[in-house]
Amino acid sequence: MAKQSPKLRTVNKTLPPYPLNEFGSDFPYILGREIVYLLASKGKGVLEGSEWEEIFAHCIGADWKPSNVGLDDVVFGNTAWGAKTVKSGVKDFRTLKKVRLISGRNSIVYSYGGTIDISADPNEVGEQVLEIWNERVSSIREKFKHLRTVVLVKSDDLSQVAVFEFDTIRYDPELFDFFWNKNGNLEGYVKGTSDKQFVWQPHGSQFTIIEEVPKSSLILKLKQPEALDKTKILNAIGFDKSWVTVEKRE
Repeated sequence: MAKQSPKLRTVNKTLPPYPLNEFGSDFPYILGREIVYLLASKGKGVLEGSEWEEIFAHCIGADWKPSNVGLDDVVFGNTAWGAKTVKSGVKDFRTLKKVRLISGRNSIVYSYGGTIDISADPNEVGEQVLEIWNERVSSIREKFKHLRTVVLVKSDDLSQVAVFEFDTIRYDPELFDFFWNKNGNLEGYVKGTSDKQFVWQPHGSQFTIIEEVPKSSLILKLKQPEALDKTKILNAIGFDKSWVTVEKRE
């Protein structure tokens, strides 16, 4: 008779707040309301990265905690998110394929010493660039069981946006081939393919990750509101000169 393995009781206490890219039925309407209010109050289609962090946190009931690392700006229990915005000129966001996400400054001079030399072995430099990213991810994962990146793709006037998220991961340098391009920037490709994954600029150390846009992305089309009348708002809150105190240095 074959030996049978015992059946064990297990309790998973480390689940994230919701499955990946399943934001909930109310999420798009809360997000839409926040963006429409922003459009009306600003009078123009400008949404900065820090505003997106705060809006996303509000939409899922999480805490907004801006971070220097940029990977844990939003926190909900055992899960943290880095929030990114990126513009797209694509007419119909349903056709979005990939986006380029600026993902921090990975300075090999600061982290490893030495100087930048584009005649150096690109794979060695690529490994150093990825290891800086990997250490950053590891430091956050020590505090949070789940780590994600949530992306807002936006049109120029914010009449259309797409939202998606993915797990923020470490990258094994052995899985990529690196090359210096004609502009002196480092490009990383999935090994043996023409699938570009990374771009690193030696001067400024900007690190860009190219991500595929999942088919499950949430896409919103928004009606453009009229800009709020500044004078009417100031009158409504009773503003007068007494609200302003003018001081001069002695």
